[in-house]
Order: sequence, then C-alpha cells, then structure tokens
Amino acid sequence: MTSGTPGIDSTVPPSGTGCVECLDAGGWWFHLRRCAQCGHIGCCDSSPAQHASAHAAESGHPIVRSFEPGEDWFWHYGESQYYDGPDLAPPASRPETQPVPGGNVPDDWQSKLHR
Repeated sequence: MTSGTPGIDSTVPPSGTGCVECLDAGGWWFHLRRCAQCGHIGCCDSSPAQHASAHAAESGHPIVRSFEPGEDWFWHYGESQYYDGPDLAPPASRPETQPVPGGNVPDDWQSKLHR
C-alpha cells in the first residue's frame, strides 16, 4: 500500500460509480462509500442493504472514504471513528450528475432508509 497508512492504498481506483452489489441485484442506494484499500464501492449504512460495512466485515478492509461529491472524510469501521487519509486515485466521488438516491429507486424509498 502506497499511502503509508495500513488499510489504505491510494493508487487503487474506485470499482465504478455505484454500489457494486446493488447494481448487480437491481437494487438502490442512498449514499456511497469507497473502500480505501481495494476501491470497492458500496452503499452506506442508511441504505437498505448496507453493502459498504458488509464489505468491510467480510474483506477485513476497515477504512472507507465517502464517495459523495464535496466530501473527503474517511471512516474506520473497526475503531468506529473518523480517520485522516490521503488523496485517493481519481475519481474522488460519484459523478455530480448522478442522482441521489441511485440505482433502481422505489417510490417509497424514504421509508426504507435505516436511521
């Protein structure tokens, strides 16, 4: 890993512009998170499927970065706290023109969020 921080590889690009598992399953997401180690894009814990935290638990990759435009914070799932991290390989976020929520969004999406 090139950042010097365990759990972060700043050279790996993101896996795409939407949650990998939601796209494969025809699902949807609220906000996106990027694995700081392998670039996996997953949905946030407010999203119905919570794929980013599931990826962290399954892969052992504890640090994510927001994949939302204008946000540059990192979160460490193992320590349950915000984390400082380096710039990651571009792009830094989903496209600004991509709607939120994204994917195959149901009409009653707000009632399905985890709060």
